[in-house]
Order: sequence, then structure tokens, then C-alpha cells
Amino acid sequence: MRYKITIEYDGTATLGWQRQLDGPSVQEYLETALAVLEPDSGNVSQTTPEVQGAGRTDAGVHALAQVAHFDLRREIEGWKLRDALNFHLRELGAPVVILEAETVAESFNARFSAKGRGYIYRILNRRSPSVLEKDRVWWVPVPLDVEKMRAGASYLLGHHDFSSFRAAACQAKSPLKTLDKLDIEARGDEIIFTVEARSFLHHQVRNMVGTLKMVGDGHLQPEDVKRILEARDRSAAGPTAPACGLYLSKVVY
Repeated sequence: MRYKITIEYDGTATLGWQRQLDGPSVQEYLETALAVLEPDSGNVSQTTPEVQGAGRTDAGVHALAQVAHFDLRREIEGWKLRDALNFHLRELGAPVVILEAETVAESFNARFSAKGRGYIYRILNRRSPSVLEKDRVWWVPVPLDVEKMRAGASYLLGHHDFSSFRAAACQAKSPLKTLDKLDIEARGDEIIFTVEARSFLHHQVRNMVGTLKMVGDGHLQPEDVKRILEARDRSAAGPTAPACGLYLSKVVY
């Protein structure tokens, strides 16, 4: 049986989604919890299902609704699977919870069946840092001009070569992407970026936010974003925003 799960996690103490040799990952936590649910054949490698996610989040990045799939040899109702996994994840001390679990067609693939992905990025824009939101927002103590950031963001919407906002280690075959949404909203002391596209380049969202922050603090003008985009050169853009403010917010199928 193939199962689809929706996952929430705090990425602060993990090395990201993908299993690593030198520290904990979200994928490893999930596969360890799932191994308990499979019949014991005496061979761990045969009894541990592989969990495939909709996207690979980096170390420190969080998720409100990551999606993954895996196959089990046994059939179990969705709510029972959700509760069983959450029990074992708590036993592991994992910063991961399952929000939903359901059976899906064998053809479903969490990554390749996805039609779109959404992220939010949170900036705490006030003079004092936060105790309660530590490692969950990017604290920027200098005032940011939201209207100027919105004007700069308008140049990024649509289909473009996003090489200026692409990490050097990006493995995507092409830098061409279509950005469907980039909204910026002030909510009290927070500035929230809502970003949506079918797919993203490595660090694309964080690099765009880092550049727009420079527009907000006056180091760049809104029209500079157009120049940076057209340069197709990572060195032309601003810094990579910290991972702690980024959340995978949805995957659309």
C-alpha cells in the first residue's frame, strides 16, 4: 500500500530533510519510526520503508505542511498510521509530527506529482530580539520599507532566468523558473513573504528575501532588483537570508 503523509517540523536541530551521515534529519526520523510498523524479517534494510518528500529543505528550515510518500506491506487506516507514527516520533524525541495520513494510488509521487509549492518567510522587524521566536524568524532591527520591497518584488514575478538567485550548489538542470506569487505583508512587528511557484532553485527564496531586505533598508532601490535579475549572476544579488525564517507552507497536487 502507498501512503501519503503531511508533516510539520521544526528544522532547528536537524540537518534538513534528507538523511545525512553526520547528524539527524527529518527523513531519518520518519524512516526510523516507520521501521517499527513493518513485519520483522530479521533484515533492517528490507524492513525500513524509504520516505520520499515533496522537496528537500535545508538545515534550519521548517515545514508547516511538507508532503511525503512511502510503501508499507501492511494496510493500516490513515488515522491509526498518523497516531502510531506520532507516538514513535515522540519516543525518538523528534521535532516532527504527522498532521494527516492517507492511502493513495501507486502512481502518486510526493515530488513528481506536485503541481506547485508554497513557502513563507518571516522577518521580525523591531529593535528588540525575540525570546519566544528564536530560531523561527529572521530578526532585523533596522526599519524596513515594505512598500519599496513590494515594488522590488514585482520585477521577480513571472518566467525568468533566476541565476542571480541560485545557489552555487543547485542541481537543477535549468535556471528558468516561473514565480507565480510573491506577496509581502506587514503584520505588527513581522513582515511575511508568501512565495509560490511550481518549483524553486536551491536557495532561491532565501536569496530573493535577502535582496529585498536590502531594498527595504535602503541599500538598494526597487529598480535595482530588475538589474540584478537581468545580470544572471549570483554575485550581483544580496545575501542569503537565514534558514530560520523559512517555512515550507504547502504542496499543491
